[in-house]
Amino acid sequence: MLDQRALEKALAQAGLSAPVQFDEVTGSTNATALELAEAGAPEWTLVAARHQTAGRGRMGRQWADEPDRALLFSLVLRPNVSAERAGLLPLAVGLCMARACGEACGADVGCKWPNDLLLGDGKVGGILAESKVAGGTVEYVVIGIGVNLRDSPRNIPGAAGLGGCDGAALLTAFLSEFRRLYRPSHPAFAGAVVGGYREVCRTLGRIVRARSVEGNAVEGAAVDVDDHGDLVVETDSGLETVAFGDVAHLER
Repeated sequence: MLDQRALEKALAQAGLSAPVQFDEVTGSTNATALELAEAGAPEWTLVAARHQTAGRGRMGRQWADEPDRALLFSLVLRPNVSAERAGLLPLAVGLCMARACGEACGADVGCKWPNDLLLGDGKVGGILAESKVAGGTVEYVVIGIGVNLRDSPRNIPGAAGLGGCDGAALLTAFLSEFRRLYRPSHPAFAGAVVGGYREVCRTLGRIVRARSVEGNAVEGAAVDVDDHGDLVVETDSGLETVAFGDVAHLER
């Protein structure tokens, strides 16, 4: 079970030392972490909660959880990178959490580009990245992660759960994986992230519907993730690059 001491232990086992904050109930771990980041909290500051009352997902969506049945945490990062390269961070987090689910829970979890975690075709987790950029340079990035540890949450269509997994063990495995990969200013970082992500990306090979960088509706086969972390879709009129927004997996 997670608590303040478990957070400190998870960081220490990953070879990290940073402030931690654990709340029994909070509005959103990302909201708390953003406040801490704005106040100058150092990199790797870790915020977690047993339950969120106003959890948030991408595109203004809500993230619903049941108390004590999900791993809910946020990290403060201060990568020395351009805003363009910061887009690789959610992919890196997804890759590391997919690996951690296998290591700590024995679950074959993959990634739906760009921010979802899948078990089979069900969404078992999600990632929300929020950043502050000044002068084209990233001042901080807050990464929020939620993973359903037990059964599928009730009354949430398309959701999945790990069926029983220890949150502290999963957090420790994730932090260890992410610390090894996290070298954002290193020239090899992009290649390591994208290469690993391709292996766990369940979007590749699927027929998808998305929106291109130019704002055009795109439908076709997802064939690659490029060096910027963007999705490459093969359409009837050629290759299109999707850099952000929603991607729907269509029927096989």
